[in-house]
Formats: sequence, structure tokens, C-alpha cells
Amino acid sequence: MKNKKAFILYTDIKPTVNKLTDEYAGKLFKHLLAYVTDEDPVTDDILLDIAFEPIKQQLKRDLDKWEEIKVKRSEAGKKSAEIRRKKSTKSTSVKSVEHSSTNPTVNVNGNVINKEKDILRISKKKENIYREFAHLSITEEQYMKLLEGGYSKKSIDDILDRIENYKTNKKYKSLYLTAKNWLSREGVPNTSNKTQTSSKADNDLLAHVKKEMANRKNTYN
Repeated sequence: MKNKKAFILYTDIKPTVNKLTDEYAGKLFKHLLAYVTDEDPVTDDILLDIAFEPIKQQLKRDLDKWEEIKVKRSEAGKKSAEIRRKKSTKSTSVKSVEHSSTNPTVNVNGNVINKEKDILRISKKKENIYREFAHLSITEEQYMKLLEGGYSKKSIDDILDRIENYKTNKKYKSLYLTAKNWLSREGVPNTSNKTQTSSKADNDLLAHVKKEMANRKNTYN
């Protein structure tokens, strides 16, 4: 997020943050600030990593949309200036010049505002996307299925990174099924049968994430 002085933090993370202790909430906030200031923070704390991942993906989507808006505004400005230049050259009166120098700007700005509204509507529909690249995406619900299947967060994220960097990933239609097949095919350790005792905070957070995803799904439907 280089050269950006501000960013949007959505209030829908509040229920998740409320589930954290004050210590973890503080760690999450510091981790967030380090990320948006391009410090590339890394943590081995799985609870912190799980809580931050949806925030990180939303920040990436917002940054991509902002870059698109800047490009469109720049192009619109250039077109508007060119229209005014051509009309002012052909104009034979001051009234004609004033008319041609104002109306195009209003029309272009109106188009940009409409496009921004469309982008915001699309953003709301994609809030439950955990990860996306090219033509592929995986929802939070599908990601949770992989976690519940016994695969660790690191294993899943590593596989998703590999799929993204795979040269012929255009042939895949479902990121969830592809990740599931790769995890199974490559013998990634499945921890579902191991006797491990999760902390109460881990269990509460995972349960809350499931509940939040269900609430979002009901909202969008």
C-alpha cells in the first residue's frame, strides 16, 4: 500500500475482535498497521494469522479497486481535455467555448461516479471471498471446509500460492476443488486424526468465523 496515507477498515470485523483478548486485539492492530505501512509482518501465531487473513484480503481487493479508479479518472480527464480542446478550436463564439468546456466534464464525472457505485456493489458481494486471483477464487466457507478436513492453515495457504504461480492454472475452474486435490495428491499431512488439544480461544474464534460467514450469506441472499 505504498504512498497511501489512509485505508478502509470495515466494521464487520468487530464481532471477531470482540472474541479476542485485549492482548490479541492489540497484537492484531499492530500487525495491521505494520502491513499497511509495507513492513511485511510475519507471525507464527496461528490465531493472529487467522484473524488477520480476511482483513488482509479485503485490503488487497480495496487497493486493486483504487488503482482501477485512478486509471479510469486519469483517462476520463484526458478525454475531457481533448474534447474541450477540439471544441474550443472549432468554436466561433465565447458562448460556444464555455459550453464545450463544461458539459463534457459533467458527463465524464457522472460516468466515473456510476462506475464507482458499481465497484462498491461488487465489493459487497465479494466480502466473503477468502482468496482470489486471475479467474479463480475460494470463499471463506470453502476455506473453512479445508481447515475442518484436517489441513493446517499454512499447508492450505502454501498450496494456494503454488496454484497462483502455476503457469497453466487457467485450465482450472474451481480453486477449492483444485486445492483439495493438490493437498490430497501431494500427501500434505492431515491432522484430523491426531490427538491435539486446541486452546479455548482457537475454538471460540473458529466457531465465531463460521457464524459470521453464515450471517453474511443470509445477508447477501
